[in-house]
Amino acid sequence: MATQSAKPGQRFTLPDWHTNSRLISADAEHQRSASHQVRQEARALRNDTNNRTKWDEHDNQTRLAERISSLNRWKETLDKCLADIDAEIDALAKVKEAAERALQAKNLSLDISIECLTLRESRRAIDVVRDAVEEELHKEVKVIDKAKRELQQRVSEAFKQLCLLQEARQQLGFDQRCKVEALELDRMCLSLNVNSPNISFKVNPTHVPDRTTALDEWEQNSQGNKELAEAEIKASTELREATLLTIAQTNNELEAQRVATEFALRKRIRDMERAYDELKWQEQNTLEEIPEMEEDIRRLDEDLRRKMQDLKVAHTRLEIRTCRPNMERCRDQVQYGLTNEVHQLEGTIRALKQKLTESQDALDALYRQLHRIQTDIGYKARSLVLDNKCMDSRKKLMDSTKKFVSEINTFNETINPELSPLQNGQLELD
Repeated sequence: MATQSAKPGQRFTLPDWHTNSRLISADAEHQRSASHQVRQEARALRNDTNNRTKWDEHDNQTRLAERISSLNRWKETLDKCLADIDAEIDALAKVKEAAERALQAKNLSLDISIECLTLRESRRAIDVVRDAVEEELHKEVKVIDKAKRELQQRVSEAFKQLCLLQEARQQLGFDQRCKVEALELDRMCLSLNVNSPNISFKVNPTHVPDRTTALDEWEQNSQGNKELAEAEIKASTELREATLLTIAQTNNELEAQRVATEFALRKRIRDMERAYDELKWQEQNTLEEIPEMEEDIRRLDEDLRRKMQDLKVAHTRLEIRTCRPNMERCRDQVQYGLTNEVHQLEGTIRALKQKLTESQDALDALYRQLHRIQTDIGYKARSLVLDNKCMDSRKKLMDSTKKFVSEINTFNETINPELSPLQNGQLELD
């Protein structure tokens, strides 16, 4: 048996149904209108935000490109400045080494001068004279001491300047490395886009990092490092020129003094040789005079002995004649003649004895003079040997000077073309 289904509990009227339909339709119209408004606003917002995002990204891309260009210009400027400061450090180091070699060469000059003074202290007797050579050698020692002080001062100044250059280079190098790192980071930023795999959200990305500097501070720091490097390069260039000038001046002064000393030494050697030759000539003449004097003394002595024998004969005759007897013992011509002969012989003997004494004294004087001449010849020969040793010692100085001058000339020709000096103007940013 069929049953009736359950019916709803409430029944609506037909107007309610129509009213409900109209409400639904009105709500739909309202919702569509609101949706359309939202859609229009969303489209405008999308267009606006897309445009703003694109322009912001474009502006930041441009700013990044400009920043990279600015960083790159500064990097190139610092690279050039680093190259210049490296070249200047190398040049100053070479000049410092040249000054040290010049200072070392002065030790050889000083040793040779002192050696010459010491050698000449071995002279004897009258040859120990304060002559022009000794005065020039003492002047040479003073010139060398002065040159050593000036060169030592230049070496110390070069060492300090090298430290300042190294310090400026460290600052430049640090700044240049920072700019290289910043360039890499900004280029990385410039290469990023929405499709990059390594983009992500970060915590508080807009915070300002510690020790952040302003743009003008950044510019002033790089400019300050550049200007400091340029100032140190300029100071180093001036110091190099002053050091090379000092080396040249000290070498010229020492060379002039060396020439004056050797001129005085050669003159002294010539004077000594003339004195030596004169003494040898005197020695030869004295040696020739001595035998003649000895021969004359021998003859005087023989004559004296003969006169003594003649006097004996005259005395004997007179004595014998005293024995004549009586009237025969008269003062005849023979008596007078013998008496005169005795007086004559006695006077002759006295004259011969006096002359013999004088001759013997003259011979003794000749021997003394010969000894004095030979002694002085020994002194002169010793002095000549010593002064010639001085000349031989100074040949090493001459060879060393020529070698050092050649090295300096080669050094100047080597380093001058290598530098990119600041004389053509300071480094400028393009």
